[in-house]
Amino acid sequence: METIVQHGARPDEVGSESEQRPATQASQPYDPAYDPLVSATPGEGRDYAPTYWVATAGEPPQDDGPVMGDIDADVVIVGSGFTGLTAAIVLAEKYGIKATVLEANRVSWGCSTRNGGQAQCATGRLKRSQWIERYGLEAAHGLHRECVEGMENFKELIKDIDCDPQPGGHLYIAHRERMMPGLEKEARLLRETFHYDARIIDGATVRNEWVGDEEACGAMHEPEGIGVHPGKLAFGYLRKARRLGVKVHPASPVESWETRDGVHYLRTPGGVVKARSVGMATGGYTSGKLHPELDKRLMPVLSNSLVTRPLTAQEIEATRFHTHQVLTDTRVLRHYYRLLPDNRLQIGSRSAVSGRDAPKAQYEQLLIADMHRKFPALTGIEVDYSWWGWVDVSHDMMPRIHQPDPKQSVYYAMGYGGNGVMYSAQAGKRLAQWIAKDAADLVLPIFQSRLPYPNVLNKVESPLFAPFRRTGQRCLYRWYAMKDEAQ
Repeated sequence: METIVQHGARPDEVGSESEQRPATQASQPYDPAYDPLVSATPGEGRDYAPTYWVATAGEPPQDDGPVMGDIDADVVIVGSGFTGLTAAIVLAEKYGIKATVLEANRVSWGCSTRNGGQAQCATGRLKRSQWIERYGLEAAHGLHRECVEGMENFKELIKDIDCDPQPGGHLYIAHRERMMPGLEKEARLLRETFHYDARIIDGATVRNEWVGDEEACGAMHEPEGIGVHPGKLAFGYLRKARRLGVKVHPASPVESWETRDGVHYLRTPGGVVKARSVGMATGGYTSGKLHPELDKRLMPVLSNSLVTRPLTAQEIEATRFHTHQVLTDTRVLRHYYRLLPDNRLQIGSRSAVSGRDAPKAQYEQLLIADMHRKFPALTGIEVDYSWWGWVDVSHDMMPRIHQPDPKQSVYYAMGYGGNGVMYSAQAGKRLAQWIAKDAADLVLPIFQSRLPYPNVLNKVESPLFAPFRRTGQRCLYRWYAMKDEAQ
């Protein structure tokens, strides 16, 4: 429950007095060079990135405006993206807890309105075979069940949200012939060990009956996978949360955080928010200054995305797009792409390393060249929308939904590594369980361990490596690019 306290209250009751802000305020300009490793906060009240999703989602729903005074709340969620809103929805529906959600900029301003809209039966960047290698077979089975349950939870959650779903599965396309043995091995493991009906499709069949990606040498088809409109989904989550009594405050970045006697005082530009429990759901836009527990524990990476004008019937025939299912390729610096319901092509992949470099035209041109290589018939096609955004990658490529200190009522859910469209809903549910003290069954490794610090060769983990993250990333990108394009 949220209570607004007039500024005459004593500082030791709620927090020190804050300057009164107007009830509404205009959005600040979009910041194309924002960088979570450099900036103290994502900004205050900044406008959305110029994405196709925001442009076609309709008018954003009403929110509760910026924080306008000191607030007393039982539960605060920091971040109003997919994770934060679904956590608030579950808290309200299942536990009767009406959370207060704080957002630095506009609602779902970050990852949730900049991704590719691919809901896959996965979480993090690791495959099932890698789960077994890292955690053992029993834990890998548990993680698989978590993803399958997460997909069912996601389907149920979006039943009453008009988010242009494109169901049918996920096609994982081998971009080189040498990738096929690995796909065949993974498909066999999925069928025989996890009883998940993955199947292999040869290159000619992929190109002629599914999609005419000129690089396709075959593919693994997974039965679960849904394309969605992220903007409509985010706005649908917002409407649902507020119908349940959740308060959502945009333009309210957490500028400082103090904990006294187990109570948290979150200072925003418009007032101090006092909370008994705090869930952090800030994804790729997490500042190291938000909370000491998150400092140096994420490696945010940039992804570029573009959407073309609608393809003509002749162009669809030339590119042999016979599916609207979600598509990815087997590059380490992977491409994610699909034909949207209005017959536009959406495609995304890696971008710059730093926010300062993100606006440079060369990264958009690299992605356009990749599109032309896959679909030569689209050479020269107009690009109507182009943007980039940060992805929350953990240093071991797996997410965490965790309470790092049992003595403090602080929790977080992040680190999806580009697989957050579906799993963010499940992570929001798990975050709600932690906050509601209903987490006894959360025993998987991703629930029982912290986000790791940077590591070297998966052997030494230390915050001392953090200043070298970007240097390491640049070196790895060069190595991955060489490895990806080798025949």
